Amino acid sequence: MTYKKVSVENLLEWFSKHKRDLPWRKTKNPYHIWISEVMLQQTQVATVVPYYHRFLEKFPTIKALAEAPTDELMKCWEGLGYYARARNLQHAAKTLMREHGGNLPRTRESLQSLKGFGAYTSASVASLAFGEDCAAIDGNALRVFARLYAIADDIRLPATKSKIEQLATLNLLKGRAGEFNEAVMELGATVCTPKNPQCSACPLNQDCAAFQQDAVSSYPFKSAKPKIPHKEIAIGIVQREGKVLIALRPPNGLLGNLWEFPGGKKEAHETLVDCCKREIAEETGVQVVVGERIAVVKHTYTHFKITLHAFLCAYQSGEAHPKSSQEIRWVALHELSQFAFPKANQSVIKALLLRSERPIPTLFDA
Repeated sequence: MTYKKVSVENLLEWFSKHKRDLPWRKTKNPYHIWISEVMLQQTQVATVVPYYHRFLEKFPTIKALAEAPTDELMKCWEGLGYYARARNLQHAAKTLMREHGGNLPRTRESLQSLKGFGAYTSASVASLAFGEDCAAIDGNALRVFARLYAIADDIRLPATKSKIEQLATLNLLKGRAGEFNEAVMELGATVCTPKNPQCSACPLNQDCAAFQQDAVSSYPFKSAKPKIPHKEIAIGIVQREGKVLIALRPPNGLLGNLWEFPGGKKEAHETLVDCCKREIAEETGVQVVVGERIAVVKHTYTHFKITLHAFLCAYQSGEAHPKSSQEIRWVALHELSQFAFPKANQSVIKALLLRSERPIPTLFDA
């Protein structure tokens, strides 16, 4: 099938008039563009803006990022989620310092050799920072082109994504790829939205097959995700002599290099209280008496959901040492803010600090 180009000039003219005023659009610094593109992955713009400013203030150069202490990096990223992004950023920064003189490579192909640089990030940085003529395909671009060309194939499939990349490449204006990629993403984010698209305001509505067919809501087609599992998690805030026990997760994997309260997944045969006690012993070697439940937090990760039950626990016996973590520490409540915790644990900390304000002698009376 032969596809026609759309009116890209109309799109770029629209973009010049209607684009949002965003800080990363005011720079050609490749490092700044890279940081913004990574932060914007699966994260809303409004959330990213303050993190972007704080991150670059804390780590203003690739060298500063490469040399940053891990705990400072994770604390700076705390709350932004998808923490592997932060670890990959630093891994890539170290590679750049070691192998590229502290500079980002200028082509999509060479960027893909760096940790965390997939097809989209490589194309976006190469086009925005270095002017390479390549199409960057994110979720917005998939939706825009699926509607423009009435592509009925499942956009979860690699073959469909490849087809859409070819269509985007067909429409690229040579020398203006970065502007084109931003315009497509802006159109998808503000006009060609998943629900209630503003088709009357779209600069490409006369080129849009889905609009001409009055079938915009039918595109794109996305197959249903498989149902994700749910886990019941019990954690313990173990108190001893005015301090609580926290553990540093392994450097890789889910929530790597973040601190947490010890605990884990409830087995089918046990109660939450038994789970809490067992997990603390297995992870730290400490025996506890499990007391009051102070928080229940629901949270969704990419591949599963959890309900987190947080219990106050009294230290009973045993010498605390890391069994499945990098490190464990006894810290005072006012020191918790110095450590980077996952979002679910942050909710527990809020509940813990609120409870600590009550006029009672201890958090947990064994």
